[in-house]
Amino acid sequence: MNQVITKRRLWFIGLLLMAMIEPACAQDRPQDPLKVVASFSILGDFVKNVGGERVDVTTLVGPDGDVHVYAPAPADARKIAEAKLLVINGLGLEGWLPRLLQASGGKAPIITATKGIAPLKLGSDADPHAWQSVANAKIYVTNIRDALAAADPADAEVFRKQAEAYLAKLDALDGEVRQAVKQIPPSRRKVISTHDAFGYFAAAYGVPFIAPVGVSTESEASARYIARIIAQIKTEKIPAVFLENISDPRLIRRLSAETGAKIGGTLFSDSLTAENGDAPTYIDMVRHNIKALTSALAD
Repeated sequence: MNQVITKRRLWFIGLLLMAMIEPACAQDRPQDPLKVVASFSILGDFVKNVGGERVDVTTLVGPDGDVHVYAPAPADARKIAEAKLLVINGLGLEGWLPRLLQASGGKAPIITATKGIAPLKLGSDADPHAWQSVANAKIYVTNIRDALAAADPADAEVFRKQAEAYLAKLDALDGEVRQAVKQIPPSRRKVISTHDAFGYFAAAYGVPFIAPVGVSTESEASARYIARIIAQIKTEKIPAVFLENISDPRLIRRLSAETGAKIGGTLFSDSLTAENGDAPTYIDMVRHNIKALTSALAD
């Protein structure tokens, strides 16, 4: 009889101990990664570099997608509804976003990654392609770091350290770009690309870009403006024209055929590629672009 009572007491004590230990163990378990939705692939890469394993990143406009003309799907509304943080570019890039937000009913905080960047203007429109300057990319990263820390304070120090390491890589990247541009003679630092996506690059690094299409790929080039660019290429002996990964190549091929300027390769403007492509990350994208420019213009 005493043995039975003793066993019951031990069993009861075991239950008490389990009840005391379980909450402590639950605190020790890593929490689920923070669900973050980024509007397009370049922002998604920034979030991954800052968040690492502590974030679960989904991008709405994926690799080689054109964010200017994106048409959201019903699945996108579900992604936003489940997100704990939404990262957008702003500056008018995601014109389709307000309706998507309304459809999703999502309540997650929204961080505009371009906060603090003085936008360039093309007419009355802001140029949204601020990431094309590496110095601006660093502002994107600090804004994302702060937003992740606010959404997940427990991992704030992790985000700070990972952002610091990534910002150091961006500092080095900026130096690479400046050294590469020095290889191009000033008289040859003129670039023809499809749409006006490189204004911030031009302002930061002193390489003017000329584009027949405006800041959005939805724009169309007028015949008069195309004729003016053709004349400019011939008069200024601009040596090369460049395709873009998200744009129809026919216009650039026409400019090349009518002027004799060679096609200097493909520049990545608004989108990264898949993992097996030439620009799966932002740093890869910038390095690819500057290599294409120097290869075509430094001769």
